[in-house]
Amino acid sequence: MTQAQKGICAEPNLHALFLTLTVVDDDVQAIRAKLARILDLFSHFDEEYYEAMVSGVIAIGTDYWYELYPDIIPKELAPFPAMDCDDRNAPHSPGDLFIQIKADRMDICHAIGTEIIELLKPHVDLFEEIKGFRYLDGRDLTGFVEGTENPRGMHKFEVAIVGDQDPDFAGGSYIHVQRYRHNMTKWQLLPVSNQEDVIGRTKTDNVEYASDKKAAFSHTKRTALKDEKGNSIEMLRQSMPYGDMSVQGLYFVSCANSPEPFTKMLKSMIFGDEEGNYDKLLDFTSAETGGAYFAPSTSFIKQQATD
Repeated sequence: MTQAQKGICAEPNLHALFLTLTVVDDDVQAIRAKLARILDLFSHFDEEYYEAMVSGVIAIGTDYWYELYPDIIPKELAPFPAMDCDDRNAPHSPGDLFIQIKADRMDICHAIGTEIIELLKPHVDLFEEIKGFRYLDGRDLTGFVEGTENPRGMHKFEVAIVGDQDPDFAGGSYIHVQRYRHNMTKWQLLPVSNQEDVIGRTKTDNVEYASDKKAAFSHTKRTALKDEKGNSIEMLRQSMPYGDMSVQGLYFVSCANSPEPFTKMLKSMIFGDEEGNYDKLLDFTSAETGGAYFAPSTSFIKQQATD
């Protein structure tokens, strides 16, 4: 039976390690085999340290997919939709493999990460590693609750996981990642009432503005989209804050059964509506990286490792 990777729909954790890797050789069969071994690593640490709630995701960059699995392609596989408008942009950065490690213990994330890097070292370069963490009661560093619009319960599996529309890739998920860097000095100079207008929610108690009170430029307005039938265009976010005393931001990760929701959301944020109302939050944060990936089912990874 097709099984989605555990980390796609996992509940939020306290810690995360996000690894972006570029492949430097053409030994694709070795990569296929080692991706299956990474799944075994996740399972081992999950069993050994069950209290840490370990989960992981292995995703393959849309460009590299054609090298790694050239004979079978997800129906909607597409490159990252890089966009640019005025001083707002969504750049595409290098990335052949994306690995997300989450747990309620940072030492476990570190231990898994070091084993993965050691395993893949002959074949890859590490483009970027980012340590994510839970901030207060699940807030972004801007002070607002992150992921409020996420689907809940079993509905999140419908949103995040490919189903019968692409039987060969049932259990997979289209993954998009962006590392946003916040201008915290500029943001903190903004009065709280103005911050709330930018987000479209109250800051302390996380109450969404009524639709008729919400500015067209608000983050919730620009990211909560509907299709032509009035149905919500949804994705599951696995984002987490990151940073130190010098740099702070949000590592954005979305999972969906199609790349369309992310592309439409990004277009709405950067280009805005017919009147040019873009996402005002982009005046205070900017994307420095971007990547499009596909996370196949565990069954697919294991099968391809032995073929």
